[in-house]
Amino acid sequence: METPSSRNNASALPLMPTQREWTKVEEDCRKALELDSNSVKAHYMLGLALIERQEFAGGIKQLHKAFDLGRGRNPVGCMVEEIWQTLAKAKYMEWELSWSNHAWRLQNLKEACERALAEYHFLDNSLAEDASKDAADDHSEQLELLNEVFCKAAQADMPTQVPDYLCCKITLDIFRDPVITPSGVTYERAVLLEHLKQVGKFDPVTREPLEQHQLVPNLALKEAVQAYLNEHGWAYNSS
Repeated sequence: METPSSRNNASALPLMPTQREWTKVEEDCRKALELDSNSVKAHYMLGLALIERQEFAGGIKQLHKAFDLGRGRNPVGCMVEEIWQTLAKAKYMEWELSWSNHAWRLQNLKEACERALAEYHFLDNSLAEDASKDAADDHSEQLELLNEVFCKAAQADMPTQVPDYLCCKITLDIFRDPVITPSGVTYERAVLLEHLKQVGKFDPVTREPLEQHQLVPNLALKEAVQAYLNEHGWAYNSS
């Protein structure tokens, strides 16, 4: 039953832009970027507009640019977190679409192979003077092997557990901007900065004294994370 309060709450919710409005957003963002190529908001909104049209490659490129620019200015800012969440969702949607197409192609190929196998055995048996039980067994065995092959192919790059070494010890999420402390422990930069500010100036794991200037980017791990994400788009959904 609808109540006055529920109507008020519904009217307070922001409405998603229409397709025409997204087109206008894209035009405005491109003009803004001509004036300021480092505008975080323009890159972000342009990315949203392109994702809305399912132009994932272009949209994700803009979101990455917005994220890198925003993180450089304020690594613990609210907008940086919002951009990352949008980027992660877009990358997961891109993987999901790619995986659906992959599964559809695999299924079509499997059915074609099964038909070809059935036709082969039909012709083979029709030429033989007597269709033996061995021929039927061979057909069944080949079908089983075919199913095994396609099952393994279908399971390739299915979502699993992200390796622990790629995840922050505090959030347990996959790293975005890992930094290493003098103790040798790696954390997510924004999370560790928040810890130093709100909790205290010490390493969360070793409890040793720690200052912000002592943090060093863990570039090797950052590259490993990006390589993993490039290969496993579903992992964006784990952050």
